[in-house]
Amino acid sequence: MTEQQLGFGIDIGGSGMKAAIVDISTGELVSDRIRIDTPQPATPEAMAEVLNELVTHHRWGGPIGVAFPAVVRHGVVGSAANIDKSWIDVDADALFSASSGLDVHMLNDADAAGVAEMRFGAGAGRKGVVMMLTFGTGIGSGLFIDGVLVPNTELGHLELDGVDAESRAAAKARDRENLRWSEWAKRVEHYLLHVEALFSPDLFIVGGGASKKSHKWLPEIDIATEIVPAQMANNSGIVGAALAINER
Repeated sequence: MTEQQLGFGIDIGGSGMKAAIVDISTGELVSDRIRIDTPQPATPEAMAEVLNELVTHHRWGGPIGVAFPAVVRHGVVGSAANIDKSWIDVDADALFSASSGLDVHMLNDADAAGVAEMRFGAGAGRKGVVMMLTFGTGIGSGLFIDGVLVPNTELGHLELDGVDAESRAAAKARDRENLRWSEWAKRVEHYLLHVEALFSPDLFIVGGGASKKSHKWLPEIDIATEIVPAQMANNSGIVGAALAINER
């Protein structure tokens, strides 16, 4: 394996920060996947310290891709629905690069998961309009047109029935309201029908924590668009982030 085939990805979530070295030619992790709890409060400075711990553990000295749960435009954080508000307007690329001494490139976490799925998972070889949707604490979205990412769609925040769609259809809502899988599936279907009407996609790929039990709810979904579970599981954010830094 040559050095050019290796990348390093970090996937930042509300509860944990995960990292690994990735073979970017296959999408396989070639190191242990290390997880450190996301600091609370999750301020930029505190998260930079954890990022440095992850880099040091893996003895990594090259560029770093980071999947982040927010809108990220040219490295600058533009939203904070599920992270600390102190992140808004922070140049995260610059902050993490200065802290680690390495070249860091940030992208939205659902976008990163979609990049991995489009290269190595359920979207590999698919043309047309493909939408990656992650159902977890919120709903993340990654939109691809003939394999090209349209970043920062954040479709979990579409207004549906007068509220943010993710407030009722995210996996967290199922847990919070103790819904049966079939009850929650109807909410997801209602959301998907709305997205379907707006974008007319050729394929939905569903990921996030709920995708691990897709057999319990996906058969309940009745929409016109083909819908399949993600294949990259918990590694998608790490792999997508590693791919993104190597394809800039």
